[in-house]
Amino acid sequence: MCTVCGCGTSHDHDHGHDHAHGHSHGELHFGHGPAGAQVAGMSQARLIEIETDILSKNDRFAAANRQVLQARGAFAVNLVSSPGSGKTTLLCKTIEALGDQPLAVIEGDQQTANDAERIRATGAQAVQINTGKGCHLDAHMVGHAMEHLDIAPGSVLFIENVGNLVCPAGFDLGEDCKVAVLSVTEGEDKPLKYPDMFTVSKLALLNKTDLAPHCDVDLDLYEANLRRVNPGIEVLRLSARTGEGMREWIAWLRGNLGRKVPQAAE
Repeated sequence: MCTVCGCGTSHDHDHGHDHAHGHSHGELHFGHGPAGAQVAGMSQARLIEIETDILSKNDRFAAANRQVLQARGAFAVNLVSSPGSGKTTLLCKTIEALGDQPLAVIEGDQQTANDAERIRATGAQAVQINTGKGCHLDAHMVGHAMEHLDIAPGSVLFIENVGNLVCPAGFDLGEDCKVAVLSVTEGEDKPLKYPDMFTVSKLALLNKTDLAPHCDVDLDLYEANLRRVNPGIEVLRLSARTGEGMREWIAWLRGNLGRKVPQAAE
Protein backbone atom coordinates (compact mmCIF):
# COMPACT_ATOMS: atom_id res chain seq x y z
CA MET A 1 0.00 0.00 0.00
CA CYS A 2 1.70 3.21 -1.19
CA THR A 3 0.83 6.77 -0.34
CA VAL A 4 0.54 7.94 -3.92
CA CYS A 5 -2.00 5.44 -5.23
CA GLY A 6 -3.51 3.82 -2.16
CA CYS A 7 -3.00 0.35 -3.60
CA GLY A 8 -4.80 -2.06 -1.35
CA THR A 9 -7.28 0.66 -0.39
CA SER A 10 -10.62 0.97 -2.18
CA HIS A 11 -11.24 4.33 -3.78
CA ASP A 12 -13.36 6.00 -6.39
CA HIS A 13 -11.76 7.17 -9.59
CA ASP A 14 -12.41 10.58 -10.96
CA HIS A 15 -11.31 11.45 -14.43
CA GLY A 16 -8.97 14.37 -14.17
CA HIS A 17 -6.31 14.33 -16.83
CA ASP A 18 -2.98 15.36 -15.35
CA HIS A 19 -0.35 14.79 -17.97
CA ALA A 20 3.38 14.33 -17.74
CA HIS A 21 5.52 17.37 -18.28
CA GLY A 22 7.99 16.89 -21.09
CA HIS A 23 11.48 18.31 -21.13
CA SER A 24 14.32 18.28 -23.58
CA HIS A 25 16.29 15.17 -24.48
CA GLY A 26 13.21 12.93 -24.42
CA GLU A 27 12.54 13.15 -20.68
CA LEU A 28 9.07 12.72 -19.20
CA HIS A 29 8.36 13.84 -15.64
CA PHE A 30 5.35 12.51 -13.76
CA GLY A 31 6.38 13.96 -10.40
CA HIS A 32 5.04 17.47 -10.90
CA GLY A 33 1.99 18.83 -9.13
CA PRO A 34 1.04 19.17 -5.46
CA ALA A 35 0.92 15.39 -4.90
CA GLY A 36 4.39 14.86 -6.33
CA ALA A 37 3.10 11.93 -8.40
CA GLN A 38 0.51 11.00 -11.00
CA VAL A 39 -1.90 8.08 -11.30
CA ALA A 40 -4.01 7.62 -14.41
CA GLY A 41 -7.61 8.70 -13.87
CA MET A 42 -6.97 10.45 -10.55
CA SER A 43 -6.67 14.15 -9.87
CA GLN A 44 -3.95 15.72 -7.75
CA ALA A 45 -6.56 16.61 -5.14
CA ARG A 46 -7.70 12.99 -4.87
CA LEU A 47 -4.13 11.74 -4.59
CA ILE A 48 -3.47 14.15 -1.73
CA GLU A 49 -6.69 13.06 -0.02
CA ILE A 50 -5.71 9.39 -0.22
CA GLU A 51 -2.16 10.04 0.96
CA THR A 52 -3.36 12.11 3.91
CA ASP A 53 -5.82 9.41 4.95
CA ILE A 54 -3.29 6.58 4.71
CA LEU A 55 -0.50 8.39 6.50
CA SER A 56 -2.70 9.78 9.27
CA LYS A 57 -3.86 6.27 10.15
CA ASN A 58 -0.30 4.98 10.01
CA ASP A 59 0.93 7.83 12.20
CA ARG A 60 -1.52 6.88 14.95
CA PHE A 61 -0.11 3.34 15.05
CA ALA A 62 3.44 4.72 14.90
CA ALA A 63 2.76 6.96 17.90
CA ALA A 64 1.52 3.95 19.88
CA ASN A 65 4.64 1.96 18.95
CA ARG A 66 6.86 4.88 19.93
CA GLN A 67 5.15 5.17 23.31
CA VAL A 68 5.84 1.49 24.07
CA LEU A 69 9.48 1.79 23.04
CA GLN A 70 9.97 5.02 24.96
CA ALA A 71 8.60 3.46 28.14
CA ARG A 72 11.16 0.66 27.84
CA GLY A 73 14.06 2.91 26.91
CA ALA A 74 14.48 0.95 23.68
CA PHE A 75 16.27 2.45 20.69
CA ALA A 76 14.57 1.48 17.41
CA VAL A 77 16.36 1.57 14.06
CA ASN A 78 14.51 1.26 10.76
CA LEU A 79 17.02 -0.22 8.29
CA VAL A 80 16.15 0.74 4.72
CA SER A 81 17.86 -0.04 1.44
CA SER A 82 17.64 -1.54 -2.01
CA PRO A 83 17.44 -5.34 -2.22
CA GLY A 84 20.89 -6.87 -2.00
CA SER A 85 22.62 -4.05 -0.14
CA GLY A 86 23.76 -6.45 2.58
CA LYS A 87 21.34 -5.47 5.37
CA THR A 88 20.88 -8.95 6.79
CA THR A 89 24.57 -9.84 6.73
CA LEU A 90 25.35 -6.51 8.35
CA LEU A 91 22.68 -7.15 10.96
CA CYS A 92 24.08 -10.59 11.81
CA LYS A 93 27.56 -9.11 12.25
CA THR A 94 26.10 -6.27 14.32
CA ILE A 95 24.34 -8.68 16.66
CA GLU A 96 27.60 -10.56 17.12
CA ALA A 97 29.51 -7.35 17.84
CA LEU A 98 26.94 -6.10 20.36
CA GLY A 99 27.53 -9.15 22.53
CA ASP A 100 25.18 -9.31 25.51
CA GLN A 101 23.31 -6.14 24.55
CA PRO A 102 19.54 -6.86 24.77
CA LEU A 103 18.02 -6.63 21.30
CA ALA A 104 15.23 -7.82 19.06
CA VAL A 105 14.71 -7.91 15.31
CA ILE A 106 11.72 -7.48 13.02
CA GLU A 107 12.30 -8.71 9.48
CA GLY A 108 10.25 -7.50 6.53
CA ASP A 109 10.04 -9.26 3.16
CA GLN A 110 7.31 -9.98 0.66
CA GLN A 111 7.78 -13.73 1.08
CA THR A 112 9.84 -16.34 3.00
CA ALA A 113 11.25 -16.37 6.52
CA ASN A 114 14.83 -16.69 5.26
CA ASP A 115 16.14 -13.54 6.90
CA ALA A 116 14.46 -14.18 10.25
CA GLU A 117 15.98 -17.66 10.27
CA ARG A 118 19.42 -16.17 9.68
CA ILE A 119 18.89 -13.77 12.58
CA ARG A 120 17.66 -16.52 14.92
CA ALA A 121 20.78 -18.54 14.06
CA THR A 122 22.80 -15.83 15.84
CA GLY A 123 20.80 -16.47 19.02
CA ALA A 124 18.75 -13.28 18.71
CA GLN A 125 14.96 -13.21 18.79
CA ALA A 126 13.30 -12.28 15.51
CA VAL A 127 9.83 -12.03 14.02
CA GLN A 128 9.28 -12.26 10.27
CA ILE A 129 6.65 -10.10 8.59
CA ASN A 130 5.62 -11.13 5.08
CA THR A 131 3.91 -8.29 3.25
CA GLY A 132 2.67 -10.28 0.25
CA LYS A 133 2.33 -7.78 -2.58
CA GLY A 134 3.02 -4.91 -0.19
CA CYS A 135 6.25 -3.04 -0.86
CA HIS A 136 7.02 -1.78 2.66
CA LEU A 137 6.30 -2.27 6.34
CA ASP A 138 3.79 -0.05 8.09
CA ALA A 139 3.33 0.84 11.74
CA HIS A 140 0.35 -1.48 12.23
CA MET A 141 2.40 -4.49 11.10
CA VAL A 142 5.30 -3.50 13.33
CA GLY A 143 3.02 -3.06 16.34
CA HIS A 144 1.76 -6.62 15.96
CA ALA A 145 5.32 -7.91 15.58
CA MET A 146 6.38 -6.09 18.75
CA GLU A 147 3.71 -8.00 20.66
CA HIS A 148 5.58 -11.22 19.82
CA LEU A 149 8.95 -9.96 21.04
CA ASP A 150 10.42 -9.61 24.51
CA ILE A 151 11.69 -6.05 24.25
CA ALA A 152 13.67 -5.70 27.45
CA PRO A 153 14.45 -2.31 29.01
CA GLY A 154 17.41 -0.71 27.26
CA SER A 155 17.06 -2.86 24.15
CA VAL A 156 17.94 -2.10 20.57
CA LEU A 157 15.11 -2.94 18.17
CA PHE A 158 16.22 -3.44 14.59
CA ILE A 159 13.50 -3.24 11.94
CA GLU A 160 14.79 -4.51 8.61
CA ASN A 161 12.37 -3.05 6.09
CA VAL A 162 11.45 -4.51 2.72
CA GLY A 163 14.17 -3.79 0.15
CA ASN A 164 12.82 -0.65 -1.54
CA LEU A 165 14.17 2.90 -1.73
CA VAL A 166 10.79 4.51 -2.48
CA CYS A 167 7.77 3.55 -0.37
CA PRO A 168 9.39 2.99 3.06
CA ALA A 169 10.52 6.63 3.07
CA GLY A 170 6.98 7.83 3.72
CA PHE A 171 6.00 5.51 6.56
CA ASP A 172 6.86 6.16 10.19
CA LEU A 173 7.05 2.85 12.07
CA GLY A 174 7.58 4.39 15.50
CA GLU A 175 11.36 4.16 15.12
CA ASP A 176 13.89 6.61 16.50
CA CYS A 177 15.55 6.95 13.12
CA LYS A 178 15.98 5.50 9.68
CA VAL A 179 19.40 4.17 8.70
CA ALA A 180 19.99 3.75 4.98
CA VAL A 181 22.32 0.97 3.85
CA LEU A 182 23.93 1.32 0.43
CA SER A 183 26.23 -1.10 -1.32
CA VAL A 184 29.15 0.64 -2.99
CA THR A 185 28.22 -1.28 -6.15
CA GLU A 186 24.92 0.61 -6.51
CA GLY A 187 26.50 3.73 -7.99
CA GLU A 188 27.36 7.15 -6.62
CA ASP A 189 24.22 8.72 -8.07
CA LYS A 190 21.81 6.52 -6.08
CA PRO A 191 21.09 9.30 -3.52
CA LEU A 192 20.24 11.69 -6.38
CA LYS A 193 17.88 9.18 -8.00
CA TYR A 194 16.05 8.36 -4.75
CA PRO A 195 16.35 11.54 -2.68
CA ASP A 196 13.29 11.03 -0.46
CA MET A 197 14.81 8.05 1.34
CA PHE A 198 18.08 9.79 2.09
CA THR A 199 16.36 13.00 3.11
CA VAL A 200 14.55 11.18 5.94
CA SER A 201 17.53 9.04 7.01
CA LYS A 202 19.72 10.05 9.93
CA LEU A 203 22.65 7.85 8.95
CA ALA A 204 23.89 6.28 5.72
CA LEU A 205 26.07 3.19 5.83
CA LEU A 206 28.24 2.73 2.74
CA ASN A 207 28.49 -1.05 2.87
CA LYS A 208 30.71 -3.54 1.04
CA THR A 209 33.67 -1.18 0.94
CA ASP A 210 35.88 -4.23 0.41
CA LEU A 211 34.49 -4.31 -3.14
CA ALA A 212 35.34 -0.68 -3.87
CA PRO A 213 38.82 -1.41 -5.32
CA HIS A 214 37.20 -3.79 -7.81
CA CYS A 215 34.50 -1.35 -8.92
CA ASP A 216 34.58 1.94 -10.74
CA VAL A 217 33.26 3.80 -7.70
CA ASP A 218 34.20 7.10 -6.08
CA LEU A 219 33.33 6.91 -2.37
CA ASP A 220 33.97 10.61 -1.85
CA LEU A 221 31.44 11.41 -4.59
CA TYR A 222 29.01 8.96 -2.97
CA GLU A 223 29.25 10.92 0.28
CA ALA A 224 29.00 14.27 -1.50
CA ASN A 225 25.78 13.19 -3.22
CA LEU A 226 24.32 11.99 0.07
CA ARG A 227 24.98 15.38 1.62
CA ARG A 228 23.68 17.12 -1.47
CA VAL A 229 20.20 15.74 -0.76
CA ASN A 230 20.58 15.79 3.04
CA PRO A 231 23.29 18.12 4.38
CA GLY A 232 22.81 16.80 7.91
CA ILE A 233 23.12 13.09 7.17
CA GLU A 234 25.85 11.15 8.95
CA VAL A 235 27.89 8.74 6.84
CA LEU A 236 29.93 5.70 7.82
CA ARG A 237 31.93 3.49 5.49
CA LEU A 238 32.04 -0.17 6.43
CA SER A 239 32.33 -3.74 5.30
CA ALA A 240 30.36 -6.41 7.12
CA ARG A 241 32.66 -9.01 5.56
CA THR A 242 36.03 -7.57 6.61
CA GLY A 243 34.89 -5.67 9.71
CA GLU A 244 36.05 -2.29 8.43
CA GLY A 245 34.00 0.46 10.07
CA MET A 246 32.11 -1.90 12.37
CA ARG A 247 33.62 -0.35 15.49
CA GLU A 248 32.29 3.08 14.50
CA TRP A 249 28.86 1.64 13.68
CA ILE A 250 28.61 -0.12 17.04
CA ALA A 251 29.75 3.05 18.82
CA TRP A 252 27.04 5.00 16.98
CA LEU A 253 24.38 2.53 18.13
CA ARG A 254 25.58 2.50 21.74
CA GLY A 255 25.79 6.29 21.82
CA ASN A 256 22.21 6.73 20.60
CA LEU A 257 20.93 4.03 22.95
CA GLY A 258 22.72 5.74 25.84
CA ARG A 259 20.92 8.98 25.09
CA LYS A 260 17.57 7.17 24.93
CA VAL A 261 17.77 5.24 28.22
CA PRO A 262 18.00 8.29 30.54
CA GLN A 263 14.92 9.78 28.85
CA ALA A 264 12.89 6.68 29.73
CA ALA A 265 13.83 7.03 33.39
CA GLU A 266 12.60 10.63 33.62
